[in-house]
Amino acid sequence: MTAPPGWERAGPAHAAALAAIHHEAFPPGQRWGPDAMALQLELPGVFALYDKRGGMVMARVAAGEAEILTLAVLPEQRRQGLARALLMEAVRQCAALAAEALFLEVATRNAPARALYEALGFAQVGLRRGYYADGDDALVMRLALTPSPANPG
Repeated sequence: MTAPPGWERAGPAHAAALAAIHHEAFPPGQRWGPDAMALQLELPGVFALYDKRGGMVMARVAAGEAEILTLAVLPEQRRQGLARALLMEAVRQCAALAAEALFLEVATRNAPARALYEALGFAQVGLRRGYYADGDDALVMRLALTPSPANPG
């Protein structure tokens, strides 16, 4: 699969750039370093998209299901539609890889992210108490996907 114009399909060589975005986007205890990024990117079924302006999304597809592993946008790039665009492309690519459902976790206190996910049709299907390092709970959210033909790119 290819990335949309202006974006790159990220691999282990992008680990430091992805980690830099993640570091700025998440609070301590939730940040992934370059080693964690590289490790994830080497796992089967994992893909990531990187926007040099300061956004990234990483997802995993396996056995007909997909999961957003992380979605991060630099604070100065927020409220410009970048997270929505990255997430929508991840949805498209997960469907192209024959996933029938896409899951993610989001902190209950993260109102902007929750609003985005709900606007795109994600519904809460679970709750993970004390999931995050700061003690916040995580909402488990799900979006039904319609599998589409794989992108030949």
